[in-house]
Order: sequence, then C-alpha cells, then structure tokens
Amino acid sequence: MFALATLAAFVSLNTEPPPPPSPINLDSLLAEMFDRESLARFPDPPYTCKQFSSYDRASKSPDDPATWFANGDRGEFLRTENVGEPPRKEWVMADMDGPGVIVRLWSANPKGTLRIYLDDKPTPAIEAPMADVLGGKWKIPEPMSGVQSRGYNLFLPIPYAKHCKVTSDASGFYYHVNYRTYPAGTPVESLARLDRAKIDIARVAGMIGYPRPVPDLEGTPTQLPPGAATEIFHSETSGPGEITSLALHAFSTTLTESLRSTILIAEFDGQQTIWCPLSDFFGSGVGLNPYQDWYRTVSKPAAMRSDWVMPYLKSAKLSLLNLGPKPSGVLFKVTSNALPEGAPTNRLMHFHTNWHAQYPIHALGGKGTMDWNYITATGKGVYVGDSLAVMNPVEEWWGEGDEKIYVDGETFPSHFGTGTEDYYGYAWCDPHYFTHPFHAQPRVDGNGKNNWGHTTVSRVRSLDAIPFTKSLRFDMEIWHWAECDEAYAATTYWYALPGATSNIPPQPDEAKAPIPQPPPLPKPLAIPNAIECETMTVSAKSDGVIAAAQDMEGFARQTWSGGAHLWIQAHKPGDFVELTIPVEASKPPGPHRLTLYATKSWDYATVRFTINGKLAGPNSGEPIDLYSGQHGKPLSTGPIELGTFTPTPNGTLLLRAEITGANPKSEPPKTYFGLDCIVATPAPH
Repeated sequence: MFALATLAAFVSLNTEPPPPPSPINLDSLLAEMFDRESLARFPDPPYTCKQFSSYDRASKSPDDPATWFANGDRGEFLRTENVGEPPRKEWVMADMDGPGVIVRLWSANPKGTLRIYLDDKPTPAIEAPMADVLGGKWKIPEPMSGVQSRGYNLFLPIPYAKHCKVTSDASGFYYHVNYRTYPAGTPVESLARLDRAKIDIARVAGMIGYPRPVPDLEGTPTQLPPGAATEIFHSETSGPGEITSLALHAFSTTLTESLRSTILIAEFDGQQTIWCPLSDFFGSGVGLNPYQDWYRTVSKPAAMRSDWVMPYLKSAKLSLLNLGPKPSGVLFKVTSNALPEGAPTNRLMHFHTNWHAQYPIHALGGKGTMDWNYITATGKGVYVGDSLAVMNPVEEWWGEGDEKIYVDGETFPSHFGTGTEDYYGYAWCDPHYFTHPFHAQPRVDGNGKNNWGHTTVSRVRSLDAIPFTKSLRFDMEIWHWAECDEAYAATTYWYALPGATSNIPPQPDEAKAPIPQPPPLPKPLAIPNAIECETMTVSAKSDGVIAAAQDMEGFARQTWSGGAHLWIQAHKPGDFVELTIPVEASKPPGPHRLTLYATKSWDYATVRFTINGKLAGPNSGEPIDLYSGQHGKPLSTGPIELGTFTPTPNGTLLLRAEITGANPKSEPPKTYFGLDCIVATPAPH
C-alpha cells in the first residue's frame, strides 16, 4: 500500500497537465472546410447546427394543417432595433449566444446593408451591401461567395466567442442563417480583420473549386447480367481503414435505365449502410448529368467519381447489383488505405446512403400537401447532404415546400426553410443548370423556361453538417402550384457510429420499375384573330416604366395567347403605358368591338383602361383589379369586354392602361400588370 501510494504521489507530482485545446478560429475552420476525413469523425469538440430563416411565423404546429404549410416566407424577422445616432432601423435576422460560428448565409433577394455584430460590440465586424457580400462582389471570392441560379450564398465561416447578431437596414427579403454552437467554455477566436486572411481564403476557395476529373479506367468491363451481383471491393484487415475514392465507368445500351436499376451496396464491419442506384448515389438523379461538387464528379460519356471518405474498423465490402432487364457493364477503381497504427477509432463513423423514391405523389395545387420524409436516422452521427430527383408533369413550380429538420427529438424543427430551391441554394424556381462545390442543379429539362420534366438538385455539407446524438428526421413539404401526380427520389448521405439505423429500407421494386416520364407540354392558347400585346408598338409610357415581352413558360403557358404577355413594371399610381392597336381600316373607318385578355398576379395593381381617350371596360370603365389572390401563381383573366370604338382614319386604336391603386392584399410592389392580347371584331354600322 505504501509503495502504491508513493508511486501515485510521484506520478501526480511529475506528470504535466494536458495542454489546453487549440482555439477554433478562421484558420482552423478553413482547414476543416476542405478536410473530407474530418467529416467522417464525430466532431470534437461537439457542436450543434441550427438555422434562422424568414419562414412564415404562422407555422406553429403540424397539428394545424391550415397554418403548418403557410407560405408567406418573405420579410419575417426576429425583431427591429433602433441603432446609433441618429437612430437607424435594423431588422434582426439572427441572434445567437456563443461560442459559435456562422457557416452559411443565403438570400433570394438580398437588400440593404448587412451587419454582423460579434461579442456585443457596437461596431459590426462585417458591414457592407448584403448583395455584394453574398454575391461574390465583396472581399470573399467565388465559390465561397456568389450567385447560382438567382440564389445568393456565402460559405465563409464567421466565428464568435460570446455572441453574434445579424441585421439588415432593409426588409422584405428571404434569408437563411446556418450556425454552429459549441459547448460553453470552448475556446473560439472571434473573426478579426478579413484582410489578414485574404490569401488563405483565396487558397481554400481555389481548393474546394479545383476540378477532380474521373480517372481513365482501362480493361474489359465487368458484365452484370440481369439479376446478377458482383463484388468490386473487399477488405478484411487487422485494423481500421478507409475508402477514400470510388471511380466508375458504366456501359449499357439503355444507360438512363441501367443507372437507375444498377445498385451500389456497401457493408462496413458487417453492417449494410449503403443501398442506392448508381446515378442517384453520384448525385445525377435520372440519367447521366455532368456536374461536380466537393464530393462527387459526373462526366460524359458515363464516368462517375465519389470522394466521400468511408471508414471501417475491420472490414469493408462494395458490391453492384443489376436489377434491370438488360445486361450492364462497369469499369471501377476503389482507392483505400489503412489508418496509422494506434490511430484513435472512438470517433470513426460509418458512411450511410439511403434512397427513398415514390410515384405517384399527388400534389394539391396552391397549397401544401404533406411533409414527405427524406429519412429518419437513429443513433449518433452527422448529416452531410442529399440529392433530390423530381419528375414534374406540368410547367408550374413544384418546389414551394420548406425543409424541416428535427434533431434529437425536437418537437419543432431547428431547420425550417423557405422553399425547396432555397434549401438547395438557388432561388425563384430558376430552371437553369448550375454546379458548385456545395450545391448544384445538374439536370433541369425546362432549360431556363419552365420546371416541366426531370429536375435534379443537390446539396452537400462541410461546415454546415448537422450532428445528432440520438436521432435526425428530415422532412420536405410537398407544395406544388398545380394539382398533379409527381415523382420524388431523395438520396441522403450521413455518417454515424456503428449500430445506427434508419427508416428507409432498400426499394428494389422502385429501382427496377420504369422511370416515370412527363407528358408532352400542351400547346399555347390560340385565340382566333388575337393581336398580341407584346407585339404592339408602345407609343408612350411614364418615365421609368418597363414594358417587355414575358414568356409565360412555367406558369401554365397554354392559358395565354401565344404563350406570352406584355409585362408592365410600373412604380406608382398614375404610371401608364399606351399601345397602338392595329386594326384593318375600313372606308370609312368602322367601329370595332374590343375584347382584352390580361393577366392577374399576386403583386399586380388595379388598372383603368381607355381607348382613344374614352373610358373602356365593364361597369362604365371602372378600374379592373388584377390581383390574383394566389402568391406565386399568375392567372389569365379570360375575356374582358372593353366596348365598341371607332378607329382613326389610318386604322388604329390607342389603348391606355393606367394604374389607379392596388388591392390591399396585393404584395409589394403592387404596381405591375400584364396584357396578353386584344381581339378587334368589326361591329355593324
């Protein structure tokens, strides 16, 4: 006993205390951003990741469906404050106690000056136009800041030791603020001068945007007959290892179908954690759609690469299974390595990929239908990304729904979004291709015009990964502007300590079923003898008024004559536009009955019409209310009888449309309207 006590005293006197943990700062966060291996280890120190956003505050509980799918997601804030002398009004977007880090900022329509206050200091650490900070025009280069398909994104980490507040001196925009919070006492160095880190920021921006092509693979492709499986990697080790890269070339006479029906299956330490069609696993959705993000690359003719790090303690196995009716061929290369002897394994996590597909999903036009579950995971892990493949049978926007992510049994989601495209980092249902290290739209059949057909969108995470200690549930609202049957296929990526489970089993029947296809688009409305307003001469207009043709693809185009209208963007009551209506001259000129077709929308005005200076329209020329009553959904008015008028001797009629005000329910700016066409029918003398 004496000897043991003496030894214990000796050890206590001669063992130095462990060094204090290194502080979290901009440098360490930038290093973490491009370290894929760090994502595969449970965070140390641990953190939570949550989101502030402008979601509609009417949404309080899923027990009230009438408000749970509320869609007024613009202009919601925590509060307003008067700051400085003279007082300046600021809208508070986010307010969080530290230690922590802002890891993502997004907006669809950034306004005003963005101010980020750290540690309760009266002077903001960042103060600049929000559109510049998020749009790549400030101090942060692309791809860490920039605009993709009208969505403004900033991925610069902004650490703070004690407190952070984010404001703007304008209102009326959509926003997300994603942030980490560390346990109290975690050493975090608040963001200081960005100029000192300019070189490091540029270096990391270049690294995350650096192209990683799929390597050329030589040899004879492995053939998979229908129903056959083949093992492409198997490792039995005495210690831990990790797969660091998977490259694959696919060969098939029916490539799109084969990429959906050929399944990647992975087992780590005896537990199956991946079951996913090839094209969905690589983020391509339906078919092969070239793009590149931080973890995946897809290129033609049929080359794919994954850089997800996949650790294991003793064993790993990758296999391919052909569920399709025709043979498929593959060339592949799996890169792996053993971890250094003695490397800690208590934080190593298995990589999971789940695929959840459903067709049909019946959407109810103009309101939310349901919260559709991407995945519910149980265990301890980190959520790191997802891809969504959608088949939309109509032109109207399919993705008005918000993401709702619940962590560790939350009754209200700590991530509540403002629209599906907003979650994926773009905006305004913009149907244009884009690719970026952390989000992408690699397939969009609408080709910049509408959202009909197949669309694939993707978001992968680095600093904005979401840890969970018990469970994570990810739901996405089904909120479509048209009533229709659509198809969803969500692929989710997550890490977890051994033993974690999910509610999404393999779906072989969906993988081998025919891929749902959209019907052909209907042709635009053809109104006999219509004179298109977008082709008329604008003879006069108020200063600053814009009158331009707008293709109505994306808005049930077939309900507008010729599929387009003249969009008038005015600024105030009294603003006007005058159009010259050409009609066939008679000798002498005879009267014509005029029928107007116009557009209603959610931000449109009330408009008074005159013809050759005389009041026109029903109810003795009273102004016509062009407010649609449905946010995001313009509508055709159908025929509006203007009356009978006699052309001038040269065979013309002058239509004047003047704003008189707006419906109280109309949304800002309340000063727009649209004119589709005029039908001029000769009237009897």
